[in-house]
Formats: sequence, C-alpha cells, structure tokens
Amino acid sequence: MTTNSPAAAPLRVLIIGAGFAGVGLAIQLQKRGIDDFLVLEKAASVGGTWRDNHYPGAACDVPSHLYSYSFEPKTDWSRKFAPQAEIVAYIQHCVDKHQLAGKIRCNTEVASAEFEQASGLWRVIGKGGEHYLAQALVSACGQLNQPAYPRIPGLESFAGEAFHSARWNHAYDLAGKRVAVIGTGASAIQFVPEIVPKVQHLTLFQRSAAYVISKPDRAYKRWELALLRRWPWLQQIDRGLKYVQHEVRALAFIHFPVLMKLFQFSFQRHLVAAIADPERQRQLQPDYPLGCKRILISNNYFPALAQGNVEIVNQAIQSITPHGVVTADGREHPVDALIYGTGFAATDFLAPMQIKGLDGVELNRAWRDGAEAYKGISVNGFPNLFLLYGPNTNLGHNSILYMLESQFAYVLNCLDALQQQGLRYMDVKPQVQQRFNQHLQQVIRHSIWEQGCTSWYKNAAGKNTNNWPGFTFTYRQQTRHLELADYDCSR
Repeated sequence: MTTNSPAAAPLRVLIIGAGFAGVGLAIQLQKRGIDDFLVLEKAASVGGTWRDNHYPGAACDVPSHLYSYSFEPKTDWSRKFAPQAEIVAYIQHCVDKHQLAGKIRCNTEVASAEFEQASGLWRVIGKGGEHYLAQALVSACGQLNQPAYPRIPGLESFAGEAFHSARWNHAYDLAGKRVAVIGTGASAIQFVPEIVPKVQHLTLFQRSAAYVISKPDRAYKRWELALLRRWPWLQQIDRGLKYVQHEVRALAFIHFPVLMKLFQFSFQRHLVAAIADPERQRQLQPDYPLGCKRILISNNYFPALAQGNVEIVNQAIQSITPHGVVTADGREHPVDALIYGTGFAATDFLAPMQIKGLDGVELNRAWRDGAEAYKGISVNGFPNLFLLYGPNTNLGHNSILYMLESQFAYVLNCLDALQQQGLRYMDVKPQVQQRFNQHLQQVIRHSIWEQGCTSWYKNAAGKNTNNWPGFTFTYRQQTRHLELADYDCSR
C-alpha cells in the first residue's frame, strides 16, 4: 500500500486522475521544476475516458492534430480523426517520454478529501485506506468519467446481457443476437454501425433524434506522413488552420444562433443521401434547433440505420422485463442484450468523492443549485482546490485540450503565488465567483443551448453547468494571469 502518511512531509500537489488533464499538468509541473507531486488514478492504467471507452468504432470527433498537446506534438496520427487506441497510446507515450510512471499511483481511487484550515493542507483518503497530505489538490477527473444508467422500472430483472458503452463487454458475442440500444448520443453513433452487420436484429430506442453530419475523416496517405515526419512544422500549420476553422463556429453557437440554420442543409443532405424511406427519414428528424444538443459526425451511422435488420423506436420505454423492453404503446420488444448508450453523469463533477472545504462544508452542498467555479477552476470555500475541465469549460466547437492548457497555466500561477507569497492557502472570494458566473449564465441564456432542448450540458434544474459560452482564445486571455486580489489569502 502506497501512503503519504501524516508524519511525512506533505506533497506540494496531489492530482486526481491520469487522463489528458492529469498527465498534461504533471508534465507542466516537471517543466516548472516542481517535482513534489503525485497523480492518483482509480484504474489500472492511464488514459481517462479514452481508456474506458473502448467500444467498437470509438474515435475522436475533433481532428487529431488539434487533439494533442501543443507541447507534445504528434505527426504520425494514422487518420484525420484519431481512433481510441491511438489516443490512449499517445497518453501512454507522454507518460513514458516524461518519465511520469513513478509519479502515478494506479488502482488508487479517492474516497474523500478534507481541507484542514489550521495547516492549510488537504487530507486525502483512498478507498484502499491510503492517506495523503498535500498543499494543493487538483481534480483532473473531467466531466465524462461516471457512466449514466437509465432509470427504468424492471431494469434489474433483465435476464440477458446488459452493459454500458463505456464498460463494453468484449467477451459477449453479439453475433446472431437480438440487441436493444438505448440512447443515440456520441457513443451510440459510433458503435451502432459496427454491430449492425453482426446482430440478427437491432432495436434502437431513441428518445430524441440527433443531428448527424458527415465526418471529413480518412487515413493519412504515406506521402503525407512522410512530409510531416520530415517537416514537423507542417503539423503546426495544419493545427492552426483547424483551430481557426473550429473557433469560427462559436459565432453561431453563442453570439448568433440564427446562423445555425445555415448548417441545417448539411444535415438534410446527409440524411436523405443515406435514408431512402420517408418514414425512417421522419423518425430521424430532430425536434429541436441544430446545435442545442451536441452535433454528431459520422459517415456510417445513417447507412447502418437503413439496413433491414434495424428498427427505430421513438416510443418512450415503459419498463424492462426479463426478456425484453416494453414501450409506452404496450408493445414488448424481445431482446437478448441491452446496450446503454446513455452517456455520462456529466453534471456530477467530482462524484462519488466526498470533498469537504472550510468549516466542513461539503462540495455537494455548496453546489446544491448546480456546479459552478471561478473560471471553471476555483470554488469559494475550498481553498487550494483547483479543477481541470471543471464547470462551464466544456466546448461545443473546439478542442478541450486548448482549454486544458489554459487551465494548466492558471494553476501553475496559483501554485507559484502560494509559494512566493508564503501563503497557507488561497480561497476565491464569493463575490468574485458570483460575479463571474452571473455574467456567464447571462451569456448562456442567449446561446443555441437555450433554444428549447434538454441535454447533458444541463443539470436537473435546467442550469447549464458544462459549457463555455465564448471563444477559447477569450478563455485563454482570462486565465493567462492570476489576479491575487480575486482571492482571500491566508498566511
């Protein structure tokens, strides 16, 4: 058992999670000359959501050249949009190259963390009984780490095979089976085309149709890879061009939602080209504005749904029986296997960990009206706690890695301030956090995400706790410098 015992010198930084956020910050800590840190990872290996989501067809929907650290470029991606295995291999490459293995404690899931005001330290306890003390605690858990399961009467009674797409059971052979897929999100549109040719019959239970447009994906040609290998700066140029191309989309998402109607044609053309049956076309027409929910990209999803062994069911699910799914019209759909493509509990940011700040206040209580943070990083009442990919830092238009790198710089500035100013702790002022989030929610109200739909961007009360309502370069500007006056500082 690995333990940073209370008698031992406290760590300067303790990071929870070894995905893109945790590994990236660890690299930056080393570059800053900070070696007194550990990364705790609940799983047996690094990779975060990309390690967990190994379902058939899993791949990124952001171009490969954008979906990598600027400080660790990769010029040999096999495709324009990287497949899951390559992304996990890239994260492992970063760990190996920067010799981080000794700083990562795998199979160490955090149960609780409590801030001790007198010492200015975080006391962290693992589920295996491990104890750690650290001046700064960084959550690098992300927003997509806890699978969301549907709440349907009779779910536990199902006698067949059932699993979530983020916990794919590769040992179960789907060949010749009657399979029900519940959910039509970003994961489902990738794995459904992969399993349709194998199954006897696939019933797709769709609560609401998704906007799916074509994916400009292909394998890189040998000569292209040779050029990138010889002149790596070509990758940087391509990265920059793709960044600008994606960033422009923020205009439609946030500032001028009416512009999203221009993209409607791309969806209709993509749908009609793949689906000839007018009734099936009707079933696949979303009933909300384009962009209100996540826009999905796929070249084979609609063609897969055109196959004769696929049935699309728009009726609400009433219950699950031992051998099937009963819909609101009373019909029972017999199935051998259930696959949940129901996404993640994205608004439960640090669940199921118990986090206690000043005066023993639990983070869940502080967030009872919905998660919020200052710049998505600092939370009032929780000193020296820094969130990566925290509330309202998700994107609908660009690469989250750009946001993460902005956050790395801000957290490093906070760590510098703690040491250089001789601070015991720094706690963002309540009025600063409130002012920041009031403005943020005001901007969100005019965005495409508030044009009449529910989505994983929002909590049960309808508050958008996930998305950043602005340009990513604006966020970078806001996180470039630390304004110590925004914090109550204690020595």
